[in-house]
Amino acid sequence: MSVSQQDSQESNTAATLLDRVKIVLVNTSDCRNIGSAARAMKTMGLSQLILVDPAEMPNGQAQALAAGATDVLANAKVVNTLAEAIEDCGLVVGTSARSRTLPWPMLEPRGCGEKMVSEASEYPVALVFGRESSGLTNEELQLCHFHVQIPANPDYSSLNLAMAVQTLSYEVRTSYLLAHDQNYQERSTGNGNLVAKTKSEDEELYPVVEETERFYQHFEKALKATGFIVENHPGLVMTKLRRLFNRARPDVKEVKMMRGIFASMERSSKEKS
Repeated sequence: MSVSQQDSQESNTAATLLDRVKIVLVNTSDCRNIGSAARAMKTMGLSQLILVDPAEMPNGQAQALAAGATDVLANAKVVNTLAEAIEDCGLVVGTSARSRTLPWPMLEPRGCGEKMVSEASEYPVALVFGRESSGLTNEELQLCHFHVQIPANPDYSSLNLAMAVQTLSYEVRTSYLLAHDQNYQERSTGNGNLVAKTKSEDEELYPVVEETERFYQHFEKALKATGFIVENHPGLVMTKLRRLFNRARPDVKEVKMMRGIFASMERSSKEKS
């Protein structure tokens, strides 16, 4: 294989993998921030921009701030809800600037980039960014498998939306290069024998969000059938169970097994009633 063919093959591999990384902006209030985020994405090789119910659609101001990334902006997909934006994703990481009442599994930015790259070969993955003033709601964060927080200066931790997108997109690109570009590995580590990590053949796939949401709906239905959850007073049971299963992160086979258990619970409850 010639050098040019090898470079072309590596470029196609990067495009294929990085195109499976979605940047999801929720209810952005200023379209100029969308344009700046598109520019931040393109500098790191990302192109999949999803806008969830933007308060202001991208216009000339957004295009001006996108600079050479107007193609990312023009191809942005607009949807009504976060659930719609991530339904085909097997990994969803939400950005959170503050601690929550119920702590969620957390990732550092470097670990977030590594996880995105390691799983993007199997299914689409998403990085979710919230509103400029208030971030993501608790309900939106509960749709995410992990949360990520950028460890900014605690005395002045004000990052605008595009800065946050740039920081985490950089971590995704760095992780991609470390995993797939031997030349970059050698420059970064000085070790020409470093071997990229690959998935083992027996490693199971994780369910996409749409399937996970059906799992939680079935779980809640089964718990109501047994009387564990009271219809009019559900409390925080499902929220806490979401947190539990997000930490455990069952794979596809385990989710199917659990749904079989739920079906058995429902049948048993019907027989007793």
